[in-house]
Amino acid sequence: MVVASIDIGTNTVLLLVATIDPGGIIHTHEYEQRVPRLGKGVDADRNLQPDSMARVSAVLGEYRSLLQRYSPERIIVAGTSAVRDARNKGQFLDLIRREAGFEVEVLSGADEALWTYRGAISGVPGLAQATVLDIGGGSTEITAGDREQIKESCSLDIGSVRLTERFFIHDPPHASEIASASRWVAEALSRPGGFNFRGTTLIGVAGTATSLAILDQGLREFSIRAIMNYVLTVDRVEALLDKLRTMSSSEILRLSAVLKGRNDIILAGTLILREVMAHHGFNSMIVSERGVRYGLAIREWVRSQQPGATA
Repeated sequence: MVVASIDIGTNTVLLLVATIDPGGIIHTHEYEQRVPRLGKGVDADRNLQPDSMARVSAVLGEYRSLLQRYSPERIIVAGTSAVRDARNKGQFLDLIRREAGFEVEVLSGADEALWTYRGAISGVPGLAQATVLDIGGGSTEITAGDREQIKESCSLDIGSVRLTERFFIHDPPHASEIASASRWVAEALSRPGGFNFRGTTLIGVAGTATSLAILDQGLREFSIRAIMNYVLTVDRVEALLDKLRTMSSSEILRLSAVLKGRNDIILAGTLILREVMAHHGFNSMIVSERGVRYGLAIREWVRSQQPGATA
């Protein structure tokens, strides 16, 4: 079964085209990322901007042309934090329907966490207990469970774009701005009382985790092989945070090509990661290239095998 899955995030629009074999194993054909920054300014007034919507529409038009060579049996286009938070999301959904020809499924925070979890654990064999961390542009999802079920989950309104726009006035930000951002993240992490992720393996998905894996290895270009199941220790996250906090966004961009479109928000993402690892006592994190688009592909495969199933 050939499936196409598109994840419209606050910062990126990600494409997966894959074949899922009879055993449910995913074989990737296309793995694409664009950075149209849909959520720019959403935290301030809860509206998607016309130029941001137009950029996403153009990316989806490009993806539609790419999909023609594969003729996928299922195409899923999902909107996450920026879309669900926007007061004018109806206008955006109409635009994408009209100009790109896609129906967008707006995921709730809970659904985003669920399918991110299912996608992430599909790429890490031998796990007994896992916590999947998805630091997005507008929100962060933390989900824990085993290979059969989710046991704990929360979706928090802390993300790399939201944090940057709310706290980082200067470039590089002043120490007081970083301290304020850290307090805000720590407060958000303390709200879901009773959650206990200790004893699980932390898996990080999405742009912050993959970018830091590239930076930690000193690579100039993106490589899926380099990030697949790469281990980032808390000490290395601290070291990267200390390095990035002293650099301007233009200096950060010169570190690696993978930071294009992310160079002004990677510090905030790293700060969120550091706070999560400290708050929940994680000493290391496995980096995965998989996330919600992989989970949604699995969902569609299960539905094709068992009509009416929810995966």
